[in-house]
Amino acid sequence: MKLKLYILSLLLLCTNLLYAADPKFTVSVSKTEVGTTEQFEVTFTVNTNATNFTAPSFNGFLVVSGPNTSQSMSMINGVTSSSVAFSFDLIAVKEGTYTIGAATIVVNGKQLNTNPVKIKVVKGAAAPQNNNQPQTQAQNGPDPRINSGRPGDISKNLFILAAVNKTSAYIGEQLTLSYRLYTRVAIVNNELEKLSDLNGFYSQDIKAPDQTVHWRVETYKGLKYNVTDIKQNILSPEHAGDITIGPMIMDFIVREAAASQSRDPFDQFFGGYNDVKYKIKSVPVVIHVKPLPETGKQLGFSGAVGKFTISASVDKTELKANEPLNYKIKVTGSGNIKLLQAPSPNFPPDFEKYDPKTTDTIVDNEHGSSGSKIYTYLLIPRHGGNFTIEPLKFAYFDLNTHRYVNLQTAGFNIKVAKGVNENNVTSFGNKQDVKLLNKDIRYIKSNGGDIIKNGEGFYDSGLYYFLLLFGPLLFVGALIYGKWYEKNNSDIVKVKSRKASKIAAKHLASAQAQLSANNSKAFYENIFKGLYGYLSDKLNIAYADLNREKIAAELKARSLDEPLINELLDTLDLCDMARYAPVTGISEQQMFDKAKNMINDIENKI
Repeated sequence: MKLKLYILSLLLLCTNLLYAADPKFTVSVSKTEVGTTEQFEVTFTVNTNATNFTAPSFNGFLVVSGPNTSQSMSMINGVTSSSVAFSFDLIAVKEGTYTIGAATIVVNGKQLNTNPVKIKVVKGAAAPQNNNQPQTQAQNGPDPRINSGRPGDISKNLFILAAVNKTSAYIGEQLTLSYRLYTRVAIVNNELEKLSDLNGFYSQDIKAPDQTVHWRVETYKGLKYNVTDIKQNILSPEHAGDITIGPMIMDFIVREAAASQSRDPFDQFFGGYNDVKYKIKSVPVVIHVKPLPETGKQLGFSGAVGKFTISASVDKTELKANEPLNYKIKVTGSGNIKLLQAPSPNFPPDFEKYDPKTTDTIVDNEHGSSGSKIYTYLLIPRHGGNFTIEPLKFAYFDLNTHRYVNLQTAGFNIKVAKGVNENNVTSFGNKQDVKLLNKDIRYIKSNGGDIIKNGEGFYDSGLYYFLLLFGPLLFVGALIYGKWYEKNNSDIVKVKSRKASKIAAKHLASAQAQLSANNSKAFYENIFKGLYGYLSDKLNIAYADLNREKIAAELKARSLDEPLINELLDTLDLCDMARYAPVTGISEQQMFDKAKNMINDIENKI
């Protein structure tokens, strides 16, 4: 207690020194030129204790919030200074030049006034202003000066923005999705609840070079925020139409000033705080996806979108039969290169071909994917002769010209000498292997046997007549089965629904194998695909159109219990999140049993 009183005495001494300083009452604005309906902030600051603050009338502006009060205190070289700020969030309503009048406050019985401030309001959005400070500033951590320390409208002080570099794209065109966290409050902790639904896109995560969170200061709608990128993805639309990027949901613990103060003078001086939990959800984004044009599309087009080059090479042009030959195809460029399928060159029929080995050298960043893919084919000629590997045709859709570009590799003449292991097989104009025909003359069996009378052997026996009748009976049975099979399989929807559990069982079997191998990511991937694939077939909903709302609505329509539906949706969310980040609270074996039991329960009820 003595230590507490000693510290309090020192603070009171510093406060007396503060009172001796010249009081200052100033005004600042985030912008002096704003657009109609644009929001900006006006702040009145006094550098000492004061009373009776009176704000101006703000004629010509709409007051969104305020006065929002914040306090700060600092000690430099033994000198204590403190300040109180009163801020207002305003929206410009009409074009023109307006004057924000003087605010007043009383310090030690003396009234202080701020200077009037002129604000120019233009139509639409105003031009960006420098305000003698950079609008974006790289920092290792959040700028503490940005923290407003007031709860107010939390959605304005803390939110996630899903930003895309384009909202209109072709099928296969790459676009960058960035989840940016904007904050003006102190964040104590955060936890991811749900990732965005990216159905309809091929998604590739952009991996950060390190795990450090890089903060920067940005001005958004007239206010300064601490900003960091939570997650970035490269997306490629898989079909035409409007595709919605669902919201990302996160839980934050925010530190706010306490509403009530402690009676302890020491706590009253420093002030208290509360840690409050908030759920933040990003706004969904709609991407307008255009189909690729049919004009100029050739048979050689396989879905490449971007800008590419292609080349081919062989490691030798002369060799002997049964010796290996390496044929390489290299595709280089930027675009959806990761989605390219292995080409199918036309090789001579005398060449034995093996599946290609693929080597990727691809870089993912905020500009998309770029690099090269090399496909290496192992070929083995089986006969001698002169052969030709024809040029390979390759087409891609150029996003700059909005046209198809047709490319072609070089062709190669391969000279194959007769090999040692060719077994003296004569080659007639590079034909296939000479085949040995079976002998068509057989010797007559010379040793005879006893002649069997009718009825004594197989002929005219009971087995003979049974087998004679078995053929027509088998035909009738096959005809009846065919009619039954056609009837039961004519309805594709019912067939998919009937086979849904079998297909899901394959995914669960694969998940169990990954569980035994301790591969958590692949385990949850298989569980997720198994459940989604099962629901797609069972409910007759296209995989790309599946979402929480449709699943819940369809299961309710089939009279499933509400607890079972909620448990299924929670399991899907947990599996989706576990594919990208570790989860706690449930073991993988429990998750496997849970998914298996839910499929069985749905099968029993539907």
